Amino acid sequence: MPFLDSKEKRHQVWEHIRENAKAKGIYVDFINGYQEHCHCLVSLGVDQTIEKIMQLIKGESSFWINKNNLTTGKFGWQDEYFAVSVSESIIDKVRDYIKNQEEHHRHKSYNEEYEEFISKYGFEKFKD
Repeated sequence: MPFLDSKEKRHQVWEHIRENAKAKGIYVDFINGYQEHCHCLVSLGVDQTIEKIMQLIKGESSFWINKNNLTTGKFGWQDEYFAVSVSESIIDKVRDYIKNQEEHHRHKSYNEEYEEFISKYGFEKFKD
């Protein structure tokens, strides 16, 4: 659902996620998204797992969004998430992709992009 329906609201949420992650020792290199999703470029610490980081980021940010009444109705991230490792050699390309979400999703929905990526690379869908 497109709960994050304004640039201002998204900016608030992204900044909160970044600050909360930092307080928990999670390094978010870059963050952005669109009305119904968020992309985080995260550098994992030696004792961190994707599962735990996602749990901390999603759980706390949902609580914060609801506590601050940023959306009409109860907000919650979907159960699923998608994570891939990224080579240092393409970090700048990934940052550019994340940075340009507003423009990118004017032409292609998140669901269209996700399904295209899954089929192109042969990934299985999974839940956390």
